[in-house]
Amino acid sequence: RPGLALCAGCGGRIQDPFLLRVSPDLEWHVACLKCAECGQPLDETCTCFLRDGKAYCKRDYSRLFGIKCAQCRAAFSSSDLVMRARDHVYHLECFRCAACGRQLLPGDQFCLRERDLLCRADHGPAPDGAAAARGPRSP
Repeated sequence: RPGLALCAGCGGRIQDPFLLRVSPDLEWHVACLKCAECGQPLDETCTCFLRDGKAYCKRDYSRLFGIKCAQCRAAFSSSDLVMRARDHVYHLECFRCAACGRQLLPGDQFCLRERDLLCRADHGPAPDGAAAARGPRSP
């Protein structure tokens, strides 16, 4: 309802004939809906992500808030296959033994110590609190 809404971007009253509603309670002037990080205009032609009342383009939202590889710290793309060990997520090529560098494959036994993955040959007996895992999972 133009004239009754306040813009989440500038705080001004929206009296324009058009407004952009991103969520049930957040509305913007068409010119005010921009990525909070890079300033890219966000409209009906691009994906908009919200966090703490701020709007972001897909690239910046993924970079700032997306899950990152536990090894290389880079973000994942939607086409990446991943490996998981407890609450850590890795690119396939990053899922390697920290001691010998061997890539760990599904079915390999490994140990997760702190943030380090160790293959069976390099981890020896698992110390208390470091559980050995069998068969890393992929979503």
